[in-house]
This record gives sequence, C-alpha cells and structure tokens, in this order.
Amino acid sequence: MASLASRTRHAKEQPRSVGGSRALAALRFAALGLGALAALVPFYYMVLGALQRQRDTTLFGLLPLPGNLTLDNFVEVNESINLFRSLLNSLIMTAGVVGCTLVFGLLVGYALSVLQFRGQGLVFALVLLVQAIPFQLLMIPLYVMVVRYFNLADSYLGMILPFAINSVAVLIFRQYFLQIPKEIFDAARIDGAGELRILRSIAVPLVRPAVLTAMLVTFIGPWNEFLWPFLVTKDANLQTLAVSLANFSQSNGSFLANPMGAVLAGACVLAVPVVVLFLVFQRHFTSANLGSAVKG
Repeated sequence: MASLASRTRHAKEQPRSVGGSRALAALRFAALGLGALAALVPFYYMVLGALQRQRDTTLFGLLPLPGNLTLDNFVEVNESINLFRSLLNSLIMTAGVVGCTLVFGLLVGYALSVLQFRGQGLVFALVLLVQAIPFQLLMIPLYVMVVRYFNLADSYLGMILPFAINSVAVLIFRQYFLQIPKEIFDAARIDGAGELRILRSIAVPLVRPAVLTAMLVTFIGPWNEFLWPFLVTKDANLQTLAVSLANFSQSNGSFLANPMGAVLAGACVLAVPVVVLFLVFQRHFTSANLGSAVKG
C-alpha cells in the first residue's frame, strides 16, 4: 500500500516538474534569442546603412525601404580608394602575420611543453609577462626601430614584423601539447624520429583545433588593425583597407550624397572575410582525441 501511494504521488508531481522544466527552457531560449538579436543589431545597421541611398536617422531608417536601397555606395567607395588593392594589402599583411604566428607559435609552444631545457620556466614567465604589456605602450619604440633603424617604412615587412610572434598563440599551442600523452613522443623518438619530424607528423595533426583557433584569433587582429599600418605606411598603394577607409572618410566625405553609407559599405567589405572564415572553420572547433594513439 505504501509503495502504491508513493507511485501515485510521484505520478501527480511529474507533470508539474515537466511543465516547470519546459517553462524554464523557454525562458532560457528567449533570453539567448534576445542576446543574439542585440549582438546582430550593429551588423544589421551596418549592412542597411551601406545600402541606403539617403541616410535616414529616424526609426524608419531601420527598415529596408525598397525605394532607398542602392549599391551606389559600394561603387563610390571603390572608385575613391580602390577596394581590390586595399583588400590585397590587408590580405598580404594578415597572411604574413598568420603564417609567422603558426610557425613560431608551434615551435615555441612545442619547446615549452614537450622539451626539457635550462631556463624553460623563465621563457614561459616572459611569455606570460608579454600578455600584461599593452601593444600601445610598445608602439613608439617599435616605430623607431622599424622605421628609423631598419628602414622598413612603406613595406609589407614593416607592417608584419611587430606581429610576427603572438604570445596568445604560444599559450594555446603549449596547453594543447601538454594534453598529448608523453608516450606518443617517446615512441616516435625510439623509432628514430627527430623533434621537427615529431612536431610536423605527430603533434600538429593532434592539435588541429588549436591551429584553427590560433588562425582565427590571429586573423582578426591584423585584418582589423588600423593604428600600426597607419603609422608605417604613407603610400596609398600599400595601405590596408582600414587605413584607406579612414583616409576616405576624411578627404571625400563632403563630396558624396551619403558619405556615411560609403564608409559603411567599406566596413561591410572589411567584415565579410572574417565572417566567412568563422563560418568555414567553426565546425572544426572540436576537441581532438589526444589519447587515441595510446594503447590500453
């Protein structure tokens, strides 16, 4: 009788708990939806402003009115700053930074996590110390070194060199390499593989999510970088898209029907590669099976 009464009471309470969990799930979904909507509003405004023939600062300006939509802003900004050339400059700078970051980041991260050498702790402490120093604090001495000592003004190397080593990427690779069982490296050494062969053939394939993460994090920084390319490049043919857009808004803003729309059009072009890169690589950001090569 006691068990029968307990089951009856449990059956009466179960619908209430199911209903409460559904209501809580609905509230969470609504909160996440509002947060996602708030995050997408600036992007929506950027795209809509780039397509507007005349800028509308009223509430109706947030609506895509067919009579006020045009692609003339993209044409005007392209005629003024040569979007293709500016995009190519941004791509060259970003590709150089990403390539250097991956090469040096993998080498340093592997050395700090797998190898044993004197001063290893000091090197790791210096890597952490770099995180506490803002780049703006180093900009003046870097400018003097790159422009006056190395004579790298108005060159791609001068734009790439200060960002060639990314301490964040070093930390990412180090933490991933630490998760790989040591037995894998020991077995490769017994088979006669050198450290570079181990890094290239064993370690890197096992930390592919870290490589993709470092690529995306590194890509966003130099692609959107404005201040450093603005300092070291005075030649318009070498300026990145962010710098070209800033110069365009200052020099040509008063001669266009919708200068803000032209600037937003350039901002859309600047944002497209980052969005595409994230959409392409986001499905690869999964944890690797780092212990799959260990028997038992």
